[in-house]
Amino acid sequence: MLRLGRREFGPHEPVIMAIVNRTPDSFYDRGATFRDEPALARVEQAAAEGAAIIDIGGVKAGPGEEVTAEEEARRTVGFVAEVRRRFPEVIISVDTWRAEVGAAVCEAGADLLNDAWGGVDPGLAAVAARYGVGLVCTHAGGAKPRTRPHRVEYDDVMADVLDVTVGLAERALALGVPRESIMIDPGHDFGKNTRHSLEATRRLDEMVATGWPVLVSLSNKDFVGETLDRPVKERVVGTLATTAVSAWLGAQVYRVHEVAETRQVLDMVAAIAGWREPAVARRGLA
Repeated sequence: MLRLGRREFGPHEPVIMAIVNRTPDSFYDRGATFRDEPALARVEQAAAEGAAIIDIGGVKAGPGEEVTAEEEARRTVGFVAEVRRRFPEVIISVDTWRAEVGAAVCEAGADLLNDAWGGVDPGLAAVAARYGVGLVCTHAGGAKPRTRPHRVEYDDVMADVLDVTVGLAERALALGVPRESIMIDPGHDFGKNTRHSLEATRRLDEMVATGWPVLVSLSNKDFVGETLDRPVKERVVGTLATTAVSAWLGAQVYRVHEVAETRQVLDMVAAIAGWREPAVARRGLA
């Protein structure tokens, strides 16, 4: 059972996490949701299309201008409070690696802290425990926040992913984060080259076998672009193919830009696997 905010999800119930970037320079939307009203409209649309979680980020993952903790909080805290007020049933996640920002957004109503940089600030898990919120434990290969990988090597990339993410999850549990609210994430592209991310996808069932719910953040990433030689705006098909494979292998939570398309892919995989009934079944029965 996965429990986040007011919601509970069964073991074969896929969950969509919609991305809402509160940054002027995000790699995909180029600041489309930096201002409040477009961002709130994005939340409303994502929820209507089937997203259970809204993931709010105040700093883009890649290199760029420095964003202080104060500026990150300015971009996220008030927005979290407004989303909480307008959309009380939505699960609010905040993508941050900083404990001080994590505490501020939890005070504002966040339900989940998405630590995409693999515990670089060990205080973030303690914040999640203090507020009783969920935590995403990610493998980033030891990379510093907002850096790109350079000639990264692993003897066995999945062995490293398992060692790091399960270790972070067990530490979070020991600190008091609710077990049913902890997820692990292989960290596609974070501290990895394209071949590493492909192997992590291919072996995703090994993460699922740990018993911790698995989150994947695949949406329009560089490993998809390099695999198909496609620019950022032409990676949706590759992303959805990777989503289908991840779903078949047992991932549960999907951090995405395209909510409606992802919902169809996940519903189709669930129906093929026998976890979901077809929405309509008239063929050959009339």
